[in-house]
Amino acid sequence: MTETAPATEIHKFPCDACGSDMRFQPGTDTLVCDHCGNSETITGSPWARASAVAELDFQLGLQKALADEDMEETRVVSCRSCGATVEFDPNLHAAECPFCATPVVTDTGANRHIKPKAVLPFQLAEDDARRAMNDWLGSLWFAPNGLQQYARKGRKMSGVYMPYWTFDADTRSTYRGQRGTEYQERRSVMRNGKRQTVTVTKVRWRPASGRVARFFDDVIVAASAALPDRFRPALGKWDLAELEPYQPLYLAGFRAEAYSVDLETAFVEARQIMDRVILRDVKMDIGGDRQRVENIDTTVSDVTFKHILLPVWIAAYRYRGRAYRFAVNGRTGAVSGERPWSAIKIFLALLAALIVASAVGFLLAQSQS
Repeated sequence: MTETAPATEIHKFPCDACGSDMRFQPGTDTLVCDHCGNSETITGSPWARASAVAELDFQLGLQKALADEDMEETRVVSCRSCGATVEFDPNLHAAECPFCATPVVTDTGANRHIKPKAVLPFQLAEDDARRAMNDWLGSLWFAPNGLQQYARKGRKMSGVYMPYWTFDADTRSTYRGQRGTEYQERRSVMRNGKRQTVTVTKVRWRPASGRVARFFDDVIVAASAALPDRFRPALGKWDLAELEPYQPLYLAGFRAEAYSVDLETAFVEARQIMDRVILRDVKMDIGGDRQRVENIDTTVSDVTFKHILLPVWIAAYRYRGRAYRFAVNGRTGAVSGERPWSAIKIFLALLAALIVASAVGFLLAQSQS
């Protein structure tokens, strides 16, 4: 098993006292200097805090016509292995991708993109995230011994701010369908040569139509493909009510991944999420015992969006030539990840089960003889 060190930090802010790099301390609103102990508080005025929930016009975003203050340039590199688009220090010439531990080279130049509007700061420190990951690893059955050793060694994890889009939209839908009302009928049937009376549930269908309306607030869509889709449900929900106005200071000592899923593509997924909720609303509006939905016509208006950053602790390592990843929600400690299986442990477990089964069979045969 090859263990990998985390990629070099990119967001650096010098300490006023000694000039060393400061870092954001998770769970606080403070920057700390590990060299001299100096600390600084991140402050924000009421108008700046209100901007955390300010939305950008979706059509202007599509037309690339946003104001200059809503755009920024960063130096990024795309990992050829997992597709992550990660920011790097312009002075850094080579590093490893924090998502899959693949070596990458930073020579792609500047990337102009939509600036993050808000950030959800790290709540869990690295030690807390590692403890959550180790508990998860320790609960795995049939994992190779090398994996357990990796957990015990407690190698450093990479703190990464993952990009997401959120969408707001006003929707009005008209629908056509049928409302089903259940009723019971008693019938006489032949069973096993005997006539019996049974109760049968039937449905009486009637036409139904109407309108439903819903305002969607912060429909969230991942703006990166670096972590597989299967990771996301296990990471749990995000407390978006705690979003802070974007300030680079929150990123001190951490990485930030640039978005690789563009605004238009993300809205397609957001519409799918909205449509599922609208279908549920329509069925509730139809009422009855059962519903058939034949058509829904939805008008979407006043669409706005935000680009936000959410905190994830990442660990990546290679085992027998393959990269395995763990992800820990930087707010709640929820863990998701990949795992290798130990063929030897599985074989031994099956062998033990076979021996036990054979012993039980032998004892049963002896007791019956």
